[in-house]
Order: sequence, then C-alpha cells, then structure tokens
Amino acid sequence: MMGRKFESWDCINSFKCCGNLSPQPHYPSMTTYPKGMSPEGSEAKAVLSVMGMTCAACAGSVEKSIKRLPGILEAAVDVLNDKAQVLYYPSMVNVERICEAIEDAGFEAKLIEEESNDEHPFEICRIHIRGMTCTSCSSTLESALQSLRGVHNAQVALATEEAEIHYDPNIVTYDQLKEAIEDTGFESILISTGEHISKIHLKVDGIKNEQSISAIQKSLQSLPGVVNIDTYIDINKISVAYKPYITGPRTFIQVIESAGSGCFKAEIFPAEEAGRETHRKQEIKQYFKFFIWSLVFTIPVFLTSMVLMYVPGIKHVLDIKVVNMLKVGQLLRWELATPVQFIIGRRFYIGSYRSLRKGSANMDVLIALGTNAAYLYSVYVVARAAFSRDFKGNDFFETSSMLISFILLGKYLEVLAKGKTSQAIAKLIDLTPDTAILLNQDGEEQVDSRLVQKNDVIKVVPGAKVASDGIVIWGQSHVNESMITGEARPVAKRKGDMVIGGTVNQNGVLHVKVTRVGSESALSQIVRLVESAQMAKAPVQKLADHISKYFVPLVILLSFSTWIAWYLAGKLHAYPKSWIPSSMNSFELALQFGISVMVIACPCALGLATPTAVMVGTGVGATQGVLIKGGQALESAHKVNCIVFDKTGTLTIGKPVIVTTKLFKNMSVQDFYELANSEHPIARAIVEHAKKIITEDEQNHTWPEVRDFVSISGHGVKAIVQNKEILAGNKKLMMDHNIAISVDAEEVLAEAERLAQTGILVSLDGEIAGVLAVSDPLKPDAKEVISILKSMKIKSIMVTGDNWGTANSIARQAGIETVMAEAQPHTKATQVKDLQNSGYTVAMVGDGINDSPALVSADVGMAIGAGTDIAIEAADIVLMRSNLEDIVIAIDLAKKTFNRIRLNYIWALGYNLLSIPIAAGILYPSTRFRLPPWIAGAAMAASSISVVCSSLLLKNYKRPNKLNKLDLNGIKIE
Repeated sequence: MMGRKFESWDCINSFKCCGNLSPQPHYPSMTTYPKGMSPEGSEAKAVLSVMGMTCAACAGSVEKSIKRLPGILEAAVDVLNDKAQVLYYPSMVNVERICEAIEDAGFEAKLIEEESNDEHPFEICRIHIRGMTCTSCSSTLESALQSLRGVHNAQVALATEEAEIHYDPNIVTYDQLKEAIEDTGFESILISTGEHISKIHLKVDGIKNEQSISAIQKSLQSLPGVVNIDTYIDINKISVAYKPYITGPRTFIQVIESAGSGCFKAEIFPAEEAGRETHRKQEIKQYFKFFIWSLVFTIPVFLTSMVLMYVPGIKHVLDIKVVNMLKVGQLLRWELATPVQFIIGRRFYIGSYRSLRKGSANMDVLIALGTNAAYLYSVYVVARAAFSRDFKGNDFFETSSMLISFILLGKYLEVLAKGKTSQAIAKLIDLTPDTAILLNQDGEEQVDSRLVQKNDVIKVVPGAKVASDGIVIWGQSHVNESMITGEARPVAKRKGDMVIGGTVNQNGVLHVKVTRVGSESALSQIVRLVESAQMAKAPVQKLADHISKYFVPLVILLSFSTWIAWYLAGKLHAYPKSWIPSSMNSFELALQFGISVMVIACPCALGLATPTAVMVGTGVGATQGVLIKGGQALESAHKVNCIVFDKTGTLTIGKPVIVTTKLFKNMSVQDFYELANSEHPIARAIVEHAKKIITEDEQNHTWPEVRDFVSISGHGVKAIVQNKEILAGNKKLMMDHNIAISVDAEEVLAEAERLAQTGILVSLDGEIAGVLAVSDPLKPDAKEVISILKSMKIKSIMVTGDNWGTANSIARQAGIETVMAEAQPHTKATQVKDLQNSGYTVAMVGDGINDSPALVSADVGMAIGAGTDIAIEAADIVLMRSNLEDIVIAIDLAKKTFNRIRLNYIWALGYNLLSIPIAAGILYPSTRFRLPPWIAGAAMAASSISVVCSSLLLKNYKRPNKLNKLDLNGIKIE
C-alpha cells in the first residue's frame, strides 16, 4: 500500500510520516539512486513558480526536464497554478540546477519555498493542559512526560497551562503523550506539533544608511525566536522570519523604534497580493490587451475581405491595381494582418520554439502552423500578383488574423474561468479580519490583526470575526464556524473552549487568549492542505497525459494528409468543379481544409479535464468541512464499497457521560451530585454532569470542601464531604466497606452492564444513595448514517480494541452487522488488508491518531472530528466535524467530482473525434458544409472554456437529499 500512497502527492506533502521511501526512480529517464546511499532523512521538497506554461504538453515538458536530472525522487507540475513541486536529494542536485533545467525547457522558474528533512529527529509538541492548580501538578506532569521513552525534554508551565515537549516521533507518538497526561489526571488539548515559522514584512521609515540597517538587524537578532532577517533598503522594507509561539511583530516594532532613539518608525508593510493571484491578474490583463489590439487590426481585414467587397463605391477603391495584378485591398490586408501575425501572435512562436526545442509539440505548434500556412500562402498570392500581369488568386489574411483573435479571446475567457476554480482558497484566506481588539494594562487597543501574538488576550464583540486561534478565558457566546468546519449551527462557547481564527462571534462578548498565530493557525493549515490537494494528480489524468504526448504530432499528420488528399482529388478531378467555391481554386480549398483540421484539434481540453474538476471539488469540500487531499483520494473514494469504523470517538462521542442517575435516598439530584463531585480522573464524567446540573441557575457556585480524599486503585474513591463519608465506585468497593447493596441497585447495575455501560455505586454514611450509569454513547446520527450507507450499497464494519460485549452492544445500536473486537492498532491494518484481498475498496474512518496504520493501509483513510487539529498526515480525507454525515458527503462529493471528470473527458475526446473529421471535410461532398479556419479556431477555444465551465458547475454542489431529511446537528462536547 505504501507504493500506492507514494504515487500521490499526499505522501510528498507529508513525507515525514512515510518512513523509508523507495529509492527507485519513478520515471524511465531518471537517474537511479547511488548504491549505498541511504535516503533516510535526506530528502528535500521545493515548490517552484513556473511561468510560460499554456497546456498539459507544456507541463509534461517541464516534468520531463526535471525528472531527467540526477537525484530527483518525484516531480509534479500544476499548469493551472503555474507551480511545480519537486522532491529531491540535496546531496545530488540543488534548486538552482532544477531551475536551470526548467529554463532550458523554455520556461521561467523561481523558488517559492523549500523544506528540508535534514533536521534533528526531534519534533516539538505543544499541549494545553486543563486541571492544574499548583506547582505540584506541573511537576508531577513533567515527571510523567520525562519518564516516557523517546521524550527528550518536557517543560510544563503552570502560568500558561501549557506543556512543550521535545520528542522523537519514531519512538513515541502524540497519542502516547496524551495518554500519559490523562493518566496523571489532567485533560489535554493539542496546540501544535512541529516547528512553525511565520514571516512578517515591516516598513521602516528613518533608514538613512547601512549603519541604520545594521543597528536594526542587531536589535532584532538579539530577540529569541527570530530565525532570519532580510532587508530591502531601496523600499525601506525588512522581512523577519520568526517562531510565532516565541515572539511576534509587535515586539519587532517596539525593538526597531527603540533601536534608533526614536529615529525609526515601523509599521506593517502594505499588503501585497499573493504571487499566484498577481500573476493571474497580469495574465488576464495581458490576454485582454492582446485581444483588443488584435481586434483593432482584424476587424478592418475582415471588413475588406468579407463585407466591403459588396459595397459598390468601396469595392471600386479596393480593386484599384497598385502594381500589375496587386490590388489596394490585398496590400491593405497584408499590412493589417502582419502585426497580428508576428507581434500580437508572437507568444505562439515563442511557445512553439520552446516546445519543439525539447522534442515535443504543444497547442502553440498547431496554432503557429495553421496561421502561418494561411498567412504565408496569402503573402505568396500578393507576391505573384505584384510580379505577374495575368495572375489571379485570393488571399487568406482574414483567416490568419481572425484565427489569432478568436484564440486570444478563448484564452482570455479560459484564464478568467480558471481563476474562479481557485476561489475556495482565496475565500479561506480572506476570512482573517483586518483588525483585532487587544486587551492590555492600559485598556483596549485596536490593532492590525497581523500584530496579534501568542498569549495576547483579544476581545471579540458580537458580529466580529475571531482574529486568531485561542482559548476563551471569559464570557459566553455562540460562534458561527460554518466557514471553517461546515457546521451549520452556531457552536456554544464558554470559558475553556477553543475558538478558531476567522469564525464569527454572534451574540456575546468573548475574551480570548491567543494560542496559535500565523502559519501554525488552523486556517493556515487548512489553506496549505487544500493547496497541496489541488497540486495532486488523479491517476485517471495519466491517460490524458499519455494521449497529449502523441496528440499534436498526430493532428499535424492528419492536417497534412487532409490537404494532400483534397489537393490530389482536385488535380485528378475526383470531384466536380462545382464543389469549388467561386472565390478560390482547388489548391486553396484543400489548404483551407488542412488548416481547419490543424486549428480545430484541442489537446488543452484534455489537459484541463481532471485538474479543474479536482480544484473545484476540493475547494467545495473545504467549504463543507471535508478536506480532500487531492485527485488520488477523490478517485479512490468514489469506488468505496466497504467502510471500516473505529468505535471510540467515531461511532461514539468519545467521552464518557452520565446516561442514567438512579437515587435511593430522599434527596435532590443537585444535592446528590454536590456530594458525588470529585476531581479524580475516574469521576470526570460525573464532574462535568454535576457542573451542568448545579450551575444551571447559579453562575458562581461554591463547591463544598473535600477532606481525607483517598483513591482506591481499581475500585473507586473515598472522601469526607460536608461531614459525610462518601464512597463512589464498584461493587467490590462497597463490599469491602460492608455496605449492603439493595435489590433495586443490583437491577440497575445489571441493566447498565447489558447496555455496555459502567455502573458506579455512590454511598452516603454507609448506605447506598444512588447508582450512576456512565457510558460512551453512540452519536445521534450514527444509526441513520449507517442506514444511508447501506442504501448506497456500502458495507459497514466496526473494528475496536474494546471487549466483545461493548462492541456488540454499540454495533446493535448503530445497525452494524459485522464486528471485529479486541483489535490492536496493527491488527486493524491487517483486517483492512484482508477486506481488500476479498475484493472490497475499503475506507477506514478513525480519529487519525491511534488508527494511523489502518488509515494508511485503507484505500481511503478518513480522519473524523479533527476540528482545529487538521495536521493529520495519515488520512486521505480529513472531516473537520464530528458528524458522521460528513462521510456520506465526502463519498457523494467524490462521486460527483469523478463523474464530472468523466464528463469532461467524454466532451474533450468526443469534441476532437467529431470535430476533426468535420473540419477535414467529411460532410462537404453531401452537404457542401465546411468549417472555415477562423470558425475552427473559435470552436477550439470554446472547447477549452466549456471544460472549465463544466468543472465550475461543481460549485453548485448540494449535500445529498437523504441527509436533508435528517436533523443532524452534530455533537459538541462541553
């Protein structure tokens, strides 16, 4: 399965998790990896901007040039976004050499970002800890973490309620770190893993010379967390790369302004558009400008050859002979068509040269050949007319100029449409608010949101967007998270809850302590994931890439054959003279058919069929809270016919809750829970339930003091509360303390056991006061979703590490017939492979942590309920919410996207298969219908636009009607 994973860019974007990648080349011409050299930890990834590509053939040429270099492990080229991603061995090749290879192929290349794997093996994990009350808590937790094998260093800060852990991910996992924290009796929330580097651009006024720059650099370099400083003295710009969890831009501004004794004034550099968007806008503007200028020259050419020839007075002027048989009209058309052919159409010559120089042929070659055939023949007619007293011939200057004009119009519309396919990313980026209200000792201050730093406290008023990820430290409200997670209903937020940057606060004021900013924020991670997904090629695209290699040479051959066939047929009188239009001869008729074949063929439509649909599909998924990692995941997901569910946190809520309370004493529920309340981890479900019941009407409830607290391992707890002896635990605890268990209590315990619930007995002063049933309940939407999957002919299986009794109980409630219990993480992966060997296309749905082996082994790995922790590398699809309905949405969206890809291919192939014979004149003998070259060119342009527009229709995706009939509102664990 690793081979399958490696074929997609999912693996390249997350190659840390892949372990040992195969050193064998994936391209016939790639140099083999030197014997004895270990690939472990030596790869690097570069993302390059490649300018000048116009179609799939260009992308193929760039990819081929890169893969021919020694040390290239994999390369993928995205013609839509003008990008190339390269995974390579730095010991064998560098970025400069890769750029040179691309430039040798005739394109411009520039490095956007580079990542190396030659780092220390340790990763940094930062976790928010809930429940610490004193230094003893933090010391205990620190010791517990330090004792884990693979943990290099652990620091726990009581003041910030955070732990920073340096660990070797090859030895210990985040899941084990989390387990160690919770075993100590605390709750953990992941803030981030790995080193996140952010970059800020500052404009500094007051810089006069190199000494000023040097003073500022020294001041900034002395700050902890500053990684790199770049200066641009000509525009007074300083760029600072830094670790956002250590320092931030507000600190930089303060340091810069204090460095020059008040001489310097610093502020955020005026916002610049992303490079890709800037290039897109420039490209749109350029095509529009070329099209307008082309029209300026083409319209007179068209009028003089097609319209004005029938206006008596003007016809006389155009027919005036200049030299011999050369007329004014011919000379005028020549003069007007020449700038269109060689100045406005220059880009087609450049593209053809670049392509042919590398031994391949693209769309530009067809256009250049077609327009040159018409133009050069017309020049020949003009020259013959100028030097002959009796020559009569017709020029085709209108064919070449109109052809270029229509192709430029098509390219302009195509670039406009392609820009719309990436709107999902632009919308995500735009979610971040421009300003934030910062709370400090002096009160409130409105600042640029980019100045917000970790540990700042920001105020979020009703109707405002949350500026950064953080934890609510004061206030209650509802937050609309639909733009990030796709969750339709506002989510309740109160003290201790996490909020996501870019979401909208609705009805209350919140004070939020910032935990993640810049590149480590949830929004930034989502944007990176979606961008990576849009780079990944679907396996089905290989067919189009293969066809494109032979398409253009084949079309040239067909075009030449068409011209020869019609020309010979005319010379041999194989058809009557009445077939030849009065305005041309048999040679010219044959030439028109040949040119039409050349310009009507469209390899671009084939090249755009898959990437445009994948781009729109993944963008739509992101707005629905379904993050799909590229074309490979889409193609596999649409074939899924078996889904393997993890139990805890997937089918169930994932957190024990009180499901039944049975009292045997004459007392209120509130009084009972006030006594039963305990801060021991065993009683966490009781604690949460008690807080909900008792604090519903009391905002500032004071809990009674607990004395003589004793934890009895494996049985329960014992304490004195309000001078009453409280015991809470199992039957063994009660029997050891000689407490009689009534028949009613026994019945409640038996019923709880039958329902796979944990029964907890609570006694007051030696008498049973009540029984609590604690369970990890089934999610409300589970049964309906399993039913919907069944109707879609998808088999559902549950795999869990729990015992058979609990597993069978949950499976019965959910409507799942096949259960695999008591399974370890590695055995889950084995069971997935067994299902695949049985002929199933398997999707594994888990929490993305302890299910990683199974997620990787499955054809499609789905990590559910990821929330803000979306950096799950093992999964192919990340479901942001805890709703099981998102599984149905993911599969349905994959099917609709893949159906759209199929439709695009049917149209692109069908267009070429139908249009080429028509352009070649197959209908002419029976109907006298032929396609003039300029109409053929317009049809070619229209075919590309139609494929892009077809993909854009995916933006209208609606979730399945079956889900609309259900009231599935998701689950929020308070």
